[in-house]
Parts: sequence; C-alpha cells; structure tokens
Amino acid sequence: MKIQFAPRSVPLTRRLQTVAVIQWVYSFLALAQTCILIYICLLFTRFWIISVLYGVWWYVDWDTPSKGGRRSHTLRRSVVWRYLRDYFPITLIKTADLNPNQNYVLGSHPHGVLVAGAFTNFCTEATGFNDLYPGITPYLLMLPLWFRAPFFRDYIMTGGLIPSDRDSAAYLLADKEGGNAVVIAVGGAPESLDARPGAFTLLLKNRKGFVKLAIQHGASLVPVFSFGENELFDQVENPKGSWLRTIQETLQKIMGVAFPLFHARGVFQYSFGLLPYRKPIVTIVGKPIEVKRNQNPSNAEIDRMHSIYTQELCKLFEEHKTQYNVPADKHLTFI
Repeated sequence: MKIQFAPRSVPLTRRLQTVAVIQWVYSFLALAQTCILIYICLLFTRFWIISVLYGVWWYVDWDTPSKGGRRSHTLRRSVVWRYLRDYFPITLIKTADLNPNQNYVLGSHPHGVLVAGAFTNFCTEATGFNDLYPGITPYLLMLPLWFRAPFFRDYIMTGGLIPSDRDSAAYLLADKEGGNAVVIAVGGAPESLDARPGAFTLLLKNRKGFVKLAIQHGASLVPVFSFGENELFDQVENPKGSWLRTIQETLQKIMGVAFPLFHARGVFQYSFGLLPYRKPIVTIVGKPIEVKRNQNPSNAEIDRMHSIYTQELCKLFEEHKTQYNVPADKHLTFI
C-alpha cells in the first residue's frame, strides 16, 4: 500500500482542527480507561487521599447523571469544539421551531461509528443549538457503563450527556415546565457495525422504546438525520453471518459496547489510522410529531406512532438527500 503523507505546509488552523479531533477520538476510545487507571494508581502513591476523597464524592454524587447531570456552559462553548466542528465541517439545520414549553424526544440517525454529528450538535454549542432553539436544553443519551468510570463521568456530564436508561430520560421528560430535549441515537451500538460509506441501513424496525417513552410523557417526537455520518470511517467487512460479525454481536450482547473494526486516516498521513476523514456532516432536525400523553399505551398505539415516526424520518431523508450528494435511487433501509 502506498502511503500518502500530509504536506508540510499545512495551515495552523487545520493543525489545530486535527488536534481537536485527536482529543475527541481519544476521549471516546480510551479516556474512560485512562481515568480508571489513574484512580487506581493514585491509591498506591502518596496522593492516595485524592482517590479516597473522590470516592466519597462519587458515592454522594452517584445519582446525579440520572437526574439531568451537571452541564457546563463554559465547556460546551469551548473553542476546542469549534475546531472540531470545522475539521469536517459539521452543520446543524433547523426545519421547524420547538416550543420551549414542551418536552421532546429527538431520534438521531444514523449512529455512525463515533456519533460525531450528535455529539457536536447536542453536547457542544459549536453549531449554535441554543441560538436555533432558544429555551430548549438538549441531553444526549450514552451507555450507563461510562458513568461508572471515575473522573470520566464528571467530564461527559459537562456536555449534557446522561445515561441511556429509562429512568434518566423519564426524569427530564416529567418536567412540567418543558424545554428538555432527550436525544437518543436510536440504532445504538449495534447499528455502528453497519456504519460505512454509502450505507443507509438503520436499526429501527423493532426499536420502539423511545416511542413508548414519548407517549407516556406526552413528549413530541422529532426525527433527526445526519447526512455524512457514515462517511467518516471505513470498516472491515463484517456481513451478517460472518465469523467477525458473530464475535462482534456476541461481545456487544455481553458488554453492551460494540466493537466495529474501523479505520480512516492518521495524523501525518492520509492512508490509515483512527482519525475520521474530513467529510462534511449536515444534521437536519425535522418537524415535531405531536404525541398524546398516555401513561399506559397499548402495543397498537405504540406501533401506530412508530409507523408515523418512520414515515416522517423517510420524508425528511428524501426531501434533503439530493442536496447532500446522495443518489436519487438511494433510500433508507430499516432492519
């Protein structure tokens, strides 16, 4: 394989964009493990008191992630995220207003490998979410496992991340004052195993929990689609039934975390590595679908709203796809 090296005369701005992406990828792939290691190692040094005091704080603060977390508007507005945005770049498009007196469940598609679009749009202010939707506070759901990592849990909460369990989402949607938007990457970790350039396969057919949650709290459903999300990484071929896919799915069921074997570019060369390609992501936030509150919805009611949601998601995709280089004969596939 011929290696394509990056030119020496790269503008400083692009270098800073790359640095921002390096820290972001590292945060997703290894920061939690690093924090756990630091916490344990400190116990065997003269700084053991740091881990002990944090352990006490951790115990007292245990339920905070499930009760809206602890976001930092200062960190959400950090210049680091603007460099991250411009690396791709990432753009957030509004198609309708969201009433700040209501709560919402936003279904984000596709998951992609590292959820770049959803993270940048909803966990930072780099794309201007608060300016586009004044009075609405977004909360992106993340695997509960990561909120069990010391130090790391505090870091991810600053962006508005909360555990992806029913109680955490219900706590926000039960707020009668409104203004909360729970963002769910509906396909979850399993969908990342199908994330590759040109793929429009969404894990949605049997994903109805988010619809039931919306009905129980009378929260409007909002479809969201990020064009370009699946273009960021290549992935080792893993068709259904292959030995690799079988191993990946088994590990995902056991650990709750998917392990897509992805690759793209490096820091000083463009031929291989774990950094994403510089491909634009455009996130389109659709129109809210009104949902009538019912604490005990029937399966038929859930299926009906799920069908409406799916139709609206397809409509959103079809209306915008040609603007973002998606061939006219390409359509969403649901599994």
